[in-house]
Amino acid sequence: MNDLAFIPLGGTGEIGMNLNVYRCDGQLLAVDCGIGFGGPDNPAVDIMVPDPAWLAERRDVLQALVITHAHEDHVGAVAHLWPSLRCPVVAGPFVSAVLRRKLAEAGLSQEVQIITIPAPGRRSFGAFDLEFLRVAHSVPEASAVAIRTRHGMVVHTGDWKLDPYPLIGPPTDEAGFARLGEEGVLAMVCDSTNAMVEGHSGSEADVRRNFAALIRGLKGRVAVSCFSTNLARIESIALAGIAAGRDVALFGRSLRNAVQAARECGYLSAVPDFLSEEEADSLPDDNLLIICTGSQGEERSALAKIAADTHPNISLGKGDTVIFSSRMIPGNERAILRVQDELSRRGCRVMTADDHAVHVSGHPARDELKRLYALVKPRFAIPVHGEWRHLSEHAALARDCGAEPILIEDGDLVRLSGNKPEVAGSVPVGRLAVDGNRLLPLQGGLIGARKRMLFNGIVMASLAVDGEGRVMGRPRVSAPGLFDAEGPEPQQLADELARGINDLPKGLRREDDSLAEAARGVLRRALGRRLRKRPNVEVHLLRV
Repeated sequence: MNDLAFIPLGGTGEIGMNLNVYRCDGQLLAVDCGIGFGGPDNPAVDIMVPDPAWLAERRDVLQALVITHAHEDHVGAVAHLWPSLRCPVVAGPFVSAVLRRKLAEAGLSQEVQIITIPAPGRRSFGAFDLEFLRVAHSVPEASAVAIRTRHGMVVHTGDWKLDPYPLIGPPTDEAGFARLGEEGVLAMVCDSTNAMVEGHSGSEADVRRNFAALIRGLKGRVAVSCFSTNLARIESIALAGIAAGRDVALFGRSLRNAVQAARECGYLSAVPDFLSEEEADSLPDDNLLIICTGSQGEERSALAKIAADTHPNISLGKGDTVIFSSRMIPGNERAILRVQDELSRRGCRVMTADDHAVHVSGHPARDELKRLYALVKPRFAIPVHGEWRHLSEHAALARDCGAEPILIEDGDLVRLSGNKPEVAGSVPVGRLAVDGNRLLPLQGGLIGARKRMLFNGIVMASLAVDGEGRVMGRPRVSAPGLFDAEGPEPQQLADELARGINDLPKGLRREDDSLAEAARGVLRRALGRRLRKRPNVEVHLLRV
């Protein structure tokens, strides 16, 4: 179609799983490709990605996939979804370094074309003329993208903030945004994460000063958990530890990978090499500081293992301190609080951003949003990257700033060209669960079966029958999580199953499939008399 449209496939109405698509005159451009976490609503799932089916069906007109920065909710799904998209990937130097490691782990490093464009920079892909602007964020080299088309310009901000002292990298290019505003901006697609937060998000420079004072006064082992790609934060923690006479060790694969990518790009030059996990445990307690993954309570992270006392190389206990240098991402609260409780139970002192100034957000608060709207002066505003309440607050702020807001959900197709933008239709969207090397639909199928088993349990029966379908011996029934294996119920169920099968008509007992289905029915009825649940029932039949 000869128009300009915006289609979010993930990232509106929630935080995470960003996947955005622009359509111009029949050609497509994708921006960001991130993961999300299962959370309490999806207990059978660790990691989710957007369903790329609609985009994959049109990959012959997909010009490129642009990645704005190196956070997992913007880059984490590339290795999972690229085989369906098979297009060039465009990113800055640091994102490219991080992405190459991810692709190598997935065996895709020789297949994916990565086009590295530092910001500021400019390049065209089909109908899209892209200009990359520097923005400050809690990761180096974050970029906003000005997308020029013959229908007008859209500014896609990505994640950003206005920090005069971001410590690593320059501040947000306000002059560049003002220049775009003077040129004329049709629409701005903008970060909404902190749209409900008054004032300013704060500066990384303040966090650095606070860490230096805080760590200087601590005794025992000190562990600090933060996002692995927040290099300014990692540098601040490390410098504070060194100033306090501590050696610094890294715990967690994603941290090590991020630090390696950072050193490749010339960052962290003021910090000496970190100790390995194996070296850390031999140091005196007062001389050790560790930086570790797990600030969001991730089950297999270094900090979760430390809290559970299952980490092979380090332990923490009475007299030690753990600092969470991060905020709680919505949906992760329960997991984070569980880790904090386990650490407290072990005798650790737990510090968070609620009681110590050890974190500032990487997203703009309301004063920063107002400043950007004053610079860019878009005709229309499309809030993204936030839950619905964030989008609504952002829309009200945009209206006060002179832009007409358009509130949308994933799958909405917003036609930006013409007399006035409008939601002109929708495309199918969904989520997939990452299951090892597989992507599985979140609804129905295998994940649906796991959810049913999680809440209702599973009962398994094995039995042998002769040629006439008579039960030989006693069937074996197990119901883990429903009945004690040593209790009377499994044997009682086995006896009821044998009697029920032997009472079946002879003709039915001679057909394996019919007999197995009838056996499941017998077992379901027996379970129904004992439980107010409907567990999954599996019957393994052997005819001898």
